[in-house]
Amino acid sequence: MKHNGGSNSMYSGLASIGQHFLRLRRATLVALVVLAISGCSSGSWRDASRQSANIAPSPESATEAVIQVYGADAWGWRGIFAVHTWIAVKRENADAYTVLEVIGWRAGHGLPVLRVEEDIPDRHWFGSEPELILDKRGADVERMIDQILSLSESYPWANTYTVFPGPNSNTFPAWIAKHVPELGLELPFRAIGSGWEE
Repeated sequence: MKHNGGSNSMYSGLASIGQHFLRLRRATLVALVVLAISGCSSGSWRDASRQSANIAPSPESATEAVIQVYGADAWGWRGIFAVHTWIAVKRENADAYTVLEVIGWRAGHGLPVLRVEEDIPDRHWFGSEPELILDKRGADVERMIDQILSLSESYPWANTYTVFPGPNSNTFPAWIAKHVPELGLELPFRAIGSGWEE
C-alpha cells in the first residue's frame, strides 16, 4: 500500500499553523497581563488619594447610630484579584466615626495590624474608590456597635497578617460577621481571606 506524501505534508503544515497560533495566544496573554499590571495603581502609594469618597453621612447630619462596611480594590496588582474591606461605626450623637481595619504593613513597624481609631469612614484606599457593602442605622445599631468594639479587643489575629490565604484585612470583618450574625454582613467574592478561619 502506498503512502500519500501529500497528506503527510498537509498534517505537518497544520501542526505548524497550530504551533504558530499557540505562540500567538501565549504572547497575547502575556501582553494583556503586563498591561493590566502596569495599569493598576501607577505611581507611589504615598501620593495616592486617601480623601473621603463622600459616601458616609456626616456626624452633623446623621445623629443616629451608624455601622458601615466598605470595600475597595487592593493596592497595586493585587487589585486585579482582591479587595480590602473595613468597618466604620458611629454612635448616636457622636461627632466622629471609629474605623476598624487590618493593615498589614503595621506589623513591620511593631504595631498591631488591627487599627481601631477615629478616622474618615469612607476614605479612598490608596487611590481606589470605596464601595458601600453594608449600611445599618437606627436603634438596634448602638448595641451592635458595642459588640463590634468589644470583639475588636479580643480579635485573635490582631498582630498577625498574611496576604494569602490569611488572616488579612478581610478576615477581620468576616470574623465580626460570624460573631454578630444580626449584622447581616456578606463580603464580596473578591474579599480573599474572608473564609480563612473556616
